[in-house]
Order: sequence, then C-alpha cells, then structure tokens
Amino acid sequence: MHQTLPLTRDLVLIGGGHSHALVLHKWGMDPLPGVRLTLINPGPTAPYSGMLPGHVAGHYPRAALDIDLVRLARFAGARVVLGAARHIDSAARLVHVPGRAPLAYDVASVDIGITSAMPDLPGFAEHAVPAKPLGDFADAWAAFRARSGPARVAVLGGGVAGAELAMAMAHALTGDGRAAEVVLVERARAFSALRPAAGDRLRRALAACGVTLREGAEVTSVSEEGLTLTDGSTLAADFVTGAAGAFPHGWLAMSGLVLHEGFIEVDAHLRTSDPAVFAVGDCAHMTHAPRPKAGVYAVRQAPVLFYNLRACLSGSAPKRRYQPQGDYLKLISLGRKSALADRFGIALGGPLLWRWKDRIDQGFMQKFRDLPAMPAPALPKAHAAGMAEELGPKPLCGGCGSKLGRGALMRALGEVGGPGDDAAVLQTGGVQQVISTDHLRAMVADPAVMARIAAVHALGDVWAMGARPQAALLSVILPRQSEAMAERAMTEILAETRAVLAEAGARLAGGHSIQGAELTIGLTVTGICDAPPITLEGARPGDALVLTKPLGSGVVMAAEMALQAAGADVAAALEAMCRPQGAAAAILGRAHAMTDVTGFGLAGHLANICAASGVGARLDLSAVPFLPGAVALAAAGIRSSLFAENRLVLPEAPDSPQADLLFDPQTGGGLLAAVGGDGRAELAALKAAGVDAAVIGQITDRVLQIEIA
Repeated sequence: MHQTLPLTRDLVLIGGGHSHALVLHKWGMDPLPGVRLTLINPGPTAPYSGMLPGHVAGHYPRAALDIDLVRLARFAGARVVLGAARHIDSAARLVHVPGRAPLAYDVASVDIGITSAMPDLPGFAEHAVPAKPLGDFADAWAAFRARSGPARVAVLGGGVAGAELAMAMAHALTGDGRAAEVVLVERARAFSALRPAAGDRLRRALAACGVTLREGAEVTSVSEEGLTLTDGSTLAADFVTGAAGAFPHGWLAMSGLVLHEGFIEVDAHLRTSDPAVFAVGDCAHMTHAPRPKAGVYAVRQAPVLFYNLRACLSGSAPKRRYQPQGDYLKLISLGRKSALADRFGIALGGPLLWRWKDRIDQGFMQKFRDLPAMPAPALPKAHAAGMAEELGPKPLCGGCGSKLGRGALMRALGEVGGPGDDAAVLQTGGVQQVISTDHLRAMVADPAVMARIAAVHALGDVWAMGARPQAALLSVILPRQSEAMAERAMTEILAETRAVLAEAGARLAGGHSIQGAELTIGLTVTGICDAPPITLEGARPGDALVLTKPLGSGVVMAAEMALQAAGADVAAALEAMCRPQGAAAAILGRAHAMTDVTGFGLAGHLANICAASGVGARLDLSAVPFLPGAVALAAAGIRSSLFAENRLVLPEAPDSPQADLLFDPQTGGGLLAAVGGDGRAELAALKAAGVDAAVIGQITDRVLQIEIA
C-alpha cells in the first residue's frame, strides 16, 4: 500500500517579494518533507522592481517584469492564497486575510514591501498614484499612456527612484508622439544620497530627457488640476505619482511585533521579536546593520532566509547570519536605453551599461521563467501490461478532469442508465425534494478554495433542477498529517463550505472525514422544488440555448499542473469555479430543460438533453464564451485527462481549439438551459445580475444531431 509522508508543520510566506520568490524557487529544488508551504499575496503576480523603469519607458512589456507566483508556487509544491494579509496574530499564530478563515502557521515570514503613498498630503489619495506597490502603479501608467493629446506629469521625490520614473515617462510620452511636460519635484536638494559625480551626471541626464527638476519646492496639496506649493504657486499635472519615500504598511502596527518607525525589526538571522516570524525586504529594519531600502538586500537575504526557515521547521535554531554589503553597484536607468553606474565614487554612463543592466535583470527573471520540469516517477521494472498506456504522458487531472468517462459510466449503468437527470427526485410528505452527490479530487493545494469549488459544484445539480438548496452532508479525505494540521485544514474547509451553503440558503447538516492519500472533498446535497423540477426531457425545437459560465477550466488547470498556464488565467478560472449559480438558476426557473456543465463537457451534457428530449441542437461556436487563456492553451495542445473520452460523443466536430473546448471537462461549470423564444429576455436579466452568460445556439428537430456552426 502506498505510504505518504505526513504533514507536520505549516510555513506561511506573507507577500510575494523578491526574497520570497527566490525562497519558493529554492524550495522547489529542495523541499523539506512534512512542511505545508503557503504563499499569501494580493494577486497572482509580483512585479520585479529592477525592470519597472524600463517598462514605463516602453522597453519591456508588462509581462516581462511580472514574476508569476501561481506558477512558481506550483513548482514549489505550495498553495497560493490570493488576498492581502491584514493582520498577524502572533499570540495565536494566525494570519488574517479578508474573506476567508485565518491561516495558522508554525513558522511565518513577511516580505510585503513598502508603499509610496503619502497619507498626510491632502488630496494625494484621491488624485495621485504612489510608485509602490509597483503593480498598481504600472496599471495606472498604462491607462494614462493610452490617452491621446498633451501630457503633464509630476513626480514627487527627488531620489533615484523618482528620477528613473521621470525620465522613463518622458521617453515613453515623446516616443508616443505626445507633447509632454514632466517635472520632478523635490522639497530639499535632489540626489543627496548619491556621490557628487553621479548626482551631476543624473542632473544632465534629466535635462537631456526634457525633465524639469524643481528643488526646494514643497507640495502642500494635490488636486485634479495638479500641485499646490508652499509659496502658493501651482503646477499643472494630469498624472501625479509619489516616489518621495518608503512608508510601512499600516496594518503591521497591530501585529504585536517590535517595529522601528513602522518597519519590522529583525536581527542578523532575519528573525523578528517573535522567534516564529521572520521578515525580509523593504518591510524589515535590520537592527544589526541599518541600511536604506534597496532591492539588492532582499535578493541577498533569500539564501539566508531559506536556510533559517528550514532550521526552524526542523526544530533547530537559525544559524546563518545576514551581513549586508557596505556598498553596492547602483545601475540607474536614464529613460533611453542608457544607464548610469555608481560605485566607489566612480560614475559611468552610456548604452553599454544599459545592456549590462538588462543582462542582470533578465538573468534574475530567467530563474522564474525557466522552471525545470520534475520528471514523473519511473515505473517499476516489472509491471502489469497496459500500465504505461493507462498512465499516459501526464498526471491525472483534478476536479472533474479525473471523472469516470461518459461511455464507461453509461455501459456500467446498463439498463438503469440513460443520461439521467442531475439529481434524483423524492416525494417527502407531499413535498418534492431532490438529492445528489458529488466529490472532487483536489486540483489546487488550498483546502479552503477546494471546499468552495466543491460546494458550488455539488449545488449545481440542485440549481439545474430548479430546486432551492436545503441541506448538505460533507465528506472529506485529508492527506496524512498531524492532528494540529488536520484541525487547521478542517477549520478552513468547514468555514468555506458553510459560507457557500449559507449564501445559497442551505445548511451543513453533518458529514464524515478520514485521512488518505490526497485531498478529496465531496458533498451530498438536497433541495426543495417549489415548482415541478426542471429535467433534461423538456427541450423543444426552437428553444434558445443559454450558458451561464465560460468554458475552459479543465484546460487551464491541466496547464497549471504542467507549469504552462499564466497565473492570472489560473486565478480567473478559480474565480469562475467558485462563483455560485443561485441567481442564474432563479432567472432560468422557467427553462424547458436544464443541466449543469461539468465532467462530460458542454457537448456531452448537451447530448444528454438531446437524448432525453428527443431533439437535436445547433451550436454557434463564435458565441460560446471561454475563460482567459483557454483558447491559446487548447491551440498549444493542452488537454484535460477526460478530453479524449468526451470527444467520442461528437467525433465529427471540427478540428479547432474552440471546438475542442466543447469537450473540456468543467468543474463548477455553468448552467446550460433550453428556454423558449430567442433567450434575449433571460440573457438581459442574467447580465443585469452580473452573470457572464451567452446565448450559444438553438434546439432543433433533428433528433440526436448536434451541429456546430
């Protein structure tokens, strides 16, 4: 019998900064058995600060500076929690993320960076964009650059970061053919942290880019028109950004950790006042060797952090010390493809230094682009015939991608088979009740996300029957782990399950849990029919076919397993799978026939309606909605485990990525309804309710024939 090593410790990384990204990379190469690794970050990517000026100037596309944390976490065997941490309860060892149960930790590390927001400057929050967080700034800059006409830009803060942004903006705007006025505003003397030679070169570079430097100019307020200065004068600006300093995130003040001016104090081992918590990057203050905020320190902290985290998780004291260098090479972007180097009092500039800087930056990012594929375990030398063919070239998918194929299921059911409705109908004391059961093999490592997906997925059968969710029983298989970690996992699973059920008007009535090889979550659900249940049998020729969610979750998650999906696309797929269908079901309550699109794909579930109703269907492939990235991944040959079996239902289907996605197994998929008329009224109501729906075809009188136009 297969024996899995038990999980015994939780390591939580808060923030996807440069140090944590490097720790994840190292962890993927050398994981510590028994540790469940979690990364918490507001979004699926983290921008690399070294390439931001080049992106702003137009030298790099946005994707070039984003570290894909979802992909990196898959490589590291970590779960990703997409949300912003808002509190660390160091006494209870809990991290609070809004919208979900708190995450427990045995050891944690904080790498959340800083903000350039200026909360004390009137009007800044409403009319300006801080340069950090970098991702929000890059989005705001892209929107401003997309405008036309003259551009007036003001950058607050006469340090290196402000100068780089000002020159990059001026270069981009003039390159776009726009008349641009870019002003760098500093309340004291600019570039005071640089040596005189470098400062002089930087001033000349600003002038060459057409940037006006205003020194000794203190801003008193920001408005829609621009800046007001202490002398009463104004400076017109359409885009204002702040790069005037490094400010800590305010929520750290309530963490219970010892802070220095809002930043987390750490010792030479990068450990905070709480021995179970580490901190790195710009959010940390090194008490043993104070330094200005700079990304170079975060990069060099990563090996020390990796070693000391493993030591703590293994029950040992951290032993490696981090000693920052006294001086480091500063490579400053100059707007054009030119850079300034400053070290040891020597300042040099020119295109060659830009190429050097670009090579360093690209080398750093290449660590996260070319993640080595881990080979599958080799088959035993002696094994049963057919094993290699059954395993196939890739791992078994999770969710509905691991479902038993439609053909095998129908043959096993035999005479009691047929398509079958989504739920069984029971008569209970004169009340019509529906009951169904479903369970999912985990496709992501987060038990809370899997619980939400499983609950939405199981309720789909009740909603598809036009019933009102009533109650559910929960069935959970947890991977082998310590009692404390099992309690944590069950707490998260129960919280998410109850939340989904409560939103649907149902309650959790009980359940069962065991430990096994891998995480599996299932629910048995019941519902009450206030009207005759909607079955597969009522579709009529002329009915419009309405679909309430885009297709492609199977392909996206299959690609995610293979490290081939973009993190943003994975996040969009997970959001779609977690989206309840109660509102959509209520709007479609008068449908003639309805089902939910799950493991057999859209084509398979439409075939079930056609078989039960004795009709055919015509699909308009151009009207079918797809999840972001799904079509491109299908075109690249990515397929879910169940695809080949699903395609047998319609072998004459055209050969195209869009047509292939009709056979993609969906988890937590949308409702497919046959409604009278052209479906416009239902579609308008669905859109008004925020449902991503589409009319994708029509029921025909050509029995059991599905046409794809």
